[in-house]
Amino acid sequence: MTLDDQLEGIFEARDRNNMQPTIDALLPILERHPANPRVLYEVGGAYDTAGEENTAASFYERALDAGLSGDLLRRCYLQYGSTLRNLGEFARSAELFERARARFPDSPSLVVFEAISLHACGRRDEAVAALLDVVAAGIQSPDLERYKPAILGNASYIRSLADGPNPAHRPGGR
Repeated sequence: MTLDDQLEGIFEARDRNNMQPTIDALLPILERHPANPRVLYEVGGAYDTAGEENTAASFYERALDAGLSGDLLRRCYLQYGSTLRNLGEFARSAELFERARARFPDSPSLVVFEAISLHACGRRDEAVAALLDVVAAGIQSPDLERYKPAILGNASYIRSLADGPNPAHRPGGR
């Protein structure tokens, strides 16, 4: 059985309301693979789901340092950024999401969670603008298509408010 198969089996049996058996199943794998980026990430995720954010954060950091890549890297950025926000580290969370978005610019989930962190930092205009961008890019609806230029114009306008209001600049459309 491969390491990936073992990890998948553990997560298929997981109970999100009681993560201790999952953590207990992961710890021997961590002992055998202490520098494996996926193992570090999965252990972090298990602690995160269990509500142990400080422990989760250290595993997420180690997973990033160990060279996590691909979609697991994107997921780790999202979970770690969210964990930092939950720990009250709003600026670090926003910085991490900015770095993540540079690596994965087409990820709507990163935009949404980045917006939550921006809101927590008091950067509400940027948060709303980011969410409007996700709506315009990701929701396919005849109703929204008609208003897409106005939504994007409003996103741009709201984003500009972060630098101070510019009454001469008003979004176009309805």
